[in-house]
Amino acid sequence: MERFLTRHEDRIAGILTGFDRMRFRGTLRAISNAKGLAIWLNQRHVLLKEFGRYAEQLSAQVTAHAHTMAGELGRPFEYLGSWKIRKEDRAREILRRDGLREGLIAIFSCVEGCRSFGVRGNRRTKRLELVSQERRCAHLYFYYWDHEFGLLHVRVQTWLPFTIQVCINGREWLAQQLRRCGSGFTQVDNCVFDVADLGLAQRLLRQLETRPWARVLRVLATRVNPHLRGHQLRPYYWSLEESEYATDVLFRDRASLQAIYPALTTHAFQHFRTPDVLRFLGRPRQPREAEVTTRVQRRTEGVRVKHWVAENSLKMYDKLGQVLRVETTLNQPRRFQVYRATAPGQARHWVPLRKGIADIPRRVALAQATNARYLDALSVVDLPTPVAHLLDPVTHPRLVNGRRYRPLHPIAPEESRCLAQLADGRTLLDDLHASDLRRVLHPHEPIDPVERRRLTGRVSRRLRLYRAHGLLAKVTGTRRYRVTPKGHQIITAALRCRAATLQQLAA
Repeated sequence: MERFLTRHEDRIAGILTGFDRMRFRGTLRAISNAKGLAIWLNQRHVLLKEFGRYAEQLSAQVTAHAHTMAGELGRPFEYLGSWKIRKEDRAREILRRDGLREGLIAIFSCVEGCRSFGVRGNRRTKRLELVSQERRCAHLYFYYWDHEFGLLHVRVQTWLPFTIQVCINGREWLAQQLRRCGSGFTQVDNCVFDVADLGLAQRLLRQLETRPWARVLRVLATRVNPHLRGHQLRPYYWSLEESEYATDVLFRDRASLQAIYPALTTHAFQHFRTPDVLRFLGRPRQPREAEVTTRVQRRTEGVRVKHWVAENSLKMYDKLGQVLRVETTLNQPRRFQVYRATAPGQARHWVPLRKGIADIPRRVALAQATNARYLDALSVVDLPTPVAHLLDPVTHPRLVNGRRYRPLHPIAPEESRCLAQLADGRTLLDDLHASDLRRVLHPHEPIDPVERRRLTGRVSRRLRLYRAHGLLAKVTGTRRYRVTPKGHQIITAALRCRAATLQQLAA
């Protein structure tokens, strides 16, 4: 990211990094599966043949509780005929109409699909049993204007197992906190810019990453689910079902961003291939998930470039024409890993990342690195420096510590193969090893010991040559090498020149 910021420092006013949208899911784990629900019903002396009637009673109590809450607070309770109706727009309309400053805005009821339970007969055992099944039931949306989080909503499923969803917007949180601190800013939708104190804004945004979410979410759940009191149910287990972690590059004005954004979108769409996008996400070796879908779409908030990798995505768009937002969306974190112990007393090791709120710090680290790598990859776009100014210096001999090194031939066939290895996505993420160049110079390992020693010497000389010209830097205390920022520019220029057609050069 630093290279992108340095490259456009005269256009950029600042940067804000943190959560945008956070969608939490609350699960009553004791009754979220058929076996657990059967045990709970048995404790309450409910027969399976009475399950339907009993479940309807519980559902009616949730709905009645919502009606009572709306009546006591004098807020509207509205039934929406379709799940496609944008509930947030309706909530904001009521908020403006009534001029609320805090508290419940409205409660909406809508029939949507859900995962619930039913009773079926088992032909083999000749007994009734509970089964999990896809159904449709009423969901209640409680929209609040919170003094801390701004606009948020809590959705509760009115049928067993009463799953809850809480949606919070990080930029709404930031705006609320800046208002309380008396710091100036401009907010349009979920975009905050023209911030008077960027340092304060970044510190406030970071608080969402370490907040005790279980306590906050438990308070919200208790408001909407009356069954949490007196029904012998353990508290909800909370997971971060979906997160959007955004890096907002705040430009000084619209003209500053619009001068370079068309080139950024063109480069992202035309040049970011599957290995590149996987590298941005920190997953260079994924043979089963080699398909990346990239789309460019013009939306209300700006032109968006979106890269889909399975359930997760990485996108970039120009919010309001003045804010360049790069955003990582994680819907399925298990495709990533976290270094932790799986049980008390056990050694830590790499295991799949969970959705649970305990793994939020690791999720933050992954998203931060992804956004930074994406911006770094865009730092080569629209460079004013001619290619000759990059390649000419390396085509002359270098003298380092009294030793002369030959010039490079960056467009020559053998040299370009080595440079392509340096630009490989795995190399950029995991650094370069001597064995990587060894395979390029000689794809099949020599059997003759003399030839093997000669090959080792060639690789060593090649590594020293690239270090002398500033393309590589050795990682201290290791046998690994890292491509330098100068190396990125030279390698990109050389490979593009070699691949360019005569028509492209003459255009």
